[in-house]
Amino acid sequence: MKELKQKLYSIIFEADTREGKLFDEILLGTIIFSILLVMLESVPTIRVRYHTLLRSLEWVITAIFTLEYLTRIWVVNRPWKYVFSFYGMVDLFALLPTYLGLLFTGGHSLIVIRAIRLLRVFRILKLSRYTRAGRLIAGALWHSREKISVFIIFVLTLALIIGTVMYLVEGEKAGFTDIPTSIYWAIVTLTTVGYGDLSPVTGLGKFLASLVMILGYSIIAVPTGIVTASLLGKRENYNTQVCRNCLLEKHDDDARFCKRCGASLEE
Repeated sequence: MKELKQKLYSIIFEADTREGKLFDEILLGTIIFSILLVMLESVPTIRVRYHTLLRSLEWVITAIFTLEYLTRIWVVNRPWKYVFSFYGMVDLFALLPTYLGLLFTGGHSLIVIRAIRLLRVFRILKLSRYTRAGRLIAGALWHSREKISVFIIFVLTLALIIGTVMYLVEGEKAGFTDIPTSIYWAIVTLTTVGYGDLSPVTGLGKFLASLVMILGYSIIAVPTGIVTASLLGKRENYNTQVCRNCLLEKHDDDARFCKRCGASLEE
């Protein structure tokens, strides 16, 4: 039994073996197919015509994800740590919509059922486990979180100042009825979205709006530069080993013990 758990652990949590790579490829295909089903089911004509087929395929996919989820819990040394980990929660939420749909029956619950079933689209988060590029970008964002946080605070402060100034300059007659509405305009303009539902009418207001538009282009480049610098400075020399005890990933190629809990990686 111990050898079986070790074998399954190697296949499911690691990708160093042929079986592990095949498992990841099959699961990737299943996730993408399940997302495609969610999108097709949202089309009324397809939903009505192929309802039985779509429901059958959904239950097959749910059964696969359920088996995967239970197997992951079984093979790790500390099941509850996996259950409450990020990927554990993602795996769980990938199952819940289908099962919760059984609890809501009757015409009055159609909206609830539809909302719950659409939550299946969050299965796309499962892809992050198998995409190295995705993990690299996520790591760069995490390492840049302090700089990005400071940048966001700066932008919000700037939007508050600009919104307040525009409220004073334009006033209620131009649609800037209050400061929150003016801040909304400032954010839309700074991000170069430009919905067009609010626009200045006075000369001074148009001049300030022009400055905000130009400022918006320079602001957009800042977070891009922060993340890019983090990506260029980040080197990956990790393998796919995952500690069975604490589920830590990204161990060095020559590592024999987990860098977090000290458990052996060669069990």
